[in-house]
Amino acid sequence: MSKATFSFLMICTFLFSAVVTAQEITGVATYQSKRTVDMSNFGRRGQQMSEAQKKQMMERMKRFLEKEYTLSFTKDESFYKEEAKLETPGQGGGGRGFGSGFTQGGIYSNRASNDYARENDMMGKTFLVKDTLNNLNWELVKESKMIGQYPVFKAVATRSLETNLWSRMGRRARELQEKNDSIKKAGGTVADEEPKTEEIVAWYTPMIPASHGPDEFGGLPGLILELNTSNTTILCTKVVLNPKEPVTIEAPVKGKEVSREEYTKILEEKGKEMAERFGRGGRRGQGGGRF
Repeated sequence: MSKATFSFLMICTFLFSAVVTAQEITGVATYQSKRTVDMSNFGRRGQQMSEAQKKQMMERMKRFLEKEYTLSFTKDESFYKEEAKLETPGQGGGGRGFGSGFTQGGIYSNRASNDYARENDMMGKTFLVKDTLNNLNWELVKESKMIGQYPVFKAVATRSLETNLWSRMGRRARELQEKNDSIKKAGGTVADEEPKTEEIVAWYTPMIPASHGPDEFGGLPGLILELNTSNTTILCTKVVLNPKEPVTIEAPVKGKEVSREEYTKILEEKGKEMAERFGRGGRRGQGGGRF
């Protein structure tokens, strides 16, 4: 796209957004999320999964990797939640599989007060995670495209890539832990790993002047319609502005109040406990443990 075309689009969209800003904007956006996984983390130690096994595993995991979300928003507040799906026969949605005791509620964000809140359930206990927003240092890029009827502009940022609960329970994580334990027993020193980072690419539209987006992402001069991380793509498929039904957003209030850091430590402890249990090849004491 030429610089002249880019400049013209920028002028048009910002003029349009200035008109919209004069009104109190509300809306509901629908997003489709697709996540990829490293299949090398699956399989028994020393054995590789065949292509057929990988395909079968991906089919079984599809409902966890492809999801639909809605983002309800006003000028300052937003609430991002997963849309429940009816299970089809053979999916086994009611199983007590690995991680079935962990569920995450919707994400509440307030851009004016910089507040974040989320209700999470862990093994039947509800936690209210309250903290400040994880604001990224966005770099606005002179690149644009169309998503549906909206011109969107590119923004990039870098964030630390925190190891999630499930990767800590994976085969590679257990093997690395065993290796480090062996080094320590032999009197050696385990070198600290450099913190990993990933690039976040967002496409936002100033035609919807609300600084919100999917998941915890936001803080741009327009609604984020597409977002890409190292293993996830989130695309907005529908936007309804100023719907007939009023958009009401309420911050979650239930559960034991903890910060992000406190909740992460609780996840760490429970994750290690479950990894040890499953590593023994059994479910002895399932549902046990204390918070």
